[in-house]
Amino acid sequence: MNDLLRRYPLPVIVLAQLFGTSLWFSINGVWLSLAGELGLTESDLGRLTLAVQAGFIAGTLTIAVTGLADRFGASRIFALSSLLGALVNSGFIFAAGVPPIDFLLRFATGLCLAGIYPLGMKMVIAWTPKYAGSALAWLVGMLTLGTALPHLMRGATLGMPWEWPLMAASCLALAGGLLVFLLGDGPHLPKSSGRLPLSQGLAALRIPRFRAVAGGYFGHMWELYAFWTLTPLLIGRELQRLGEGEALIPWLSFAVIGIGSAGCIAGGRLSRTLGSEWVARRALMVSGTFCIVYPWLNGLAPVLLIFLLVVWGIAVVADSPQFSALASATAPRESVGSSLAVMNAVGFGLTLPAIWLTSGLWGQLNVWVVLLLFPGPVFGLWSLARYRLQT
Repeated sequence: MNDLLRRYPLPVIVLAQLFGTSLWFSINGVWLSLAGELGLTESDLGRLTLAVQAGFIAGTLTIAVTGLADRFGASRIFALSSLLGALVNSGFIFAAGVPPIDFLLRFATGLCLAGIYPLGMKMVIAWTPKYAGSALAWLVGMLTLGTALPHLMRGATLGMPWEWPLMAASCLALAGGLLVFLLGDGPHLPKSSGRLPLSQGLAALRIPRFRAVAGGYFGHMWELYAFWTLTPLLIGRELQRLGEGEALIPWLSFAVIGIGSAGCIAGGRLSRTLGSEWVARRALMVSGTFCIVYPWLNGLAPVLLIFLLVVWGIAVVADSPQFSALASATAPRESVGSSLAVMNAVGFGLTLPAIWLTSGLWGQLNVWVVLLLFPGPVFGLWSLARYRLQT
């Protein structure tokens, strides 16, 4: 069994990543049924979503500062995190609607995800280093698809007992952890001596090229999750102009966000010949253009604007795996896992003010709120220019 898995390491890791990250938005996916039964509000959903994000940030910072990702085998941390995440996610069934226990359980889910997503990236690099940009594109593509799935579930699971999808997500996480445990660690990264200093995960930020790549990633993250948060609102606006009801919002939101997985994979293929930096820069330019142009097009036909959102959905995440590939190539070889973790931690930290600012001002600014996303791509492109100067 182990030999069979090691013949196809990338599909195994990608599948395990999809299974493991199903825990991320598991609550969002069943929210309509859950809220209807327990009388919860959209503010409760925001509180619980924020808990997962905060837990993920805390977990990645812990990994980065302690160097855990490079002290122990990535496959073992991934498998243990999947097991604990499945248990915590299942425990939410008994604590739903009981604050602050529900918040703490979702925070713990985020902590566990910190041992899945960054460690999955390290495993991809360890198994397929030659085409890291292309391989990581599949990994981030699965994360993107997992992000979109709750919108699909919100449209498809009305009337279903909300406990069932939660248990299904836990079972998927267990299966993903088992797959990675059986696969083991890849052969293309050096073994850690186990005596890394506590600040090892932060050491990469002293390297100018890594710092430039990380800056590009930070600008990208300012835009990405805020755009995904705004997607249902932007879709709803166009459906209202068409005179349609709200039933199509989750389906079209799934399409706009989920199509990003195709953007990741296409960008990965292009990176094989054109390079990761080329793909990341072009994707940032396209998405940044949408940030500044889209509000001025608000009078066009709704169907056309929805199509433009689909194109934006492709570009907005296509650069994410390429930043990870560039970061892994410029980080110290003995601390790749910790370096990626600290980059993830800061990047996801930036999503919190971006989401708070744009969603909070939607009522006042409506479609013009997307202008607030524009500084992200601008900063990212500026930082990438510094990377090019140092290459």
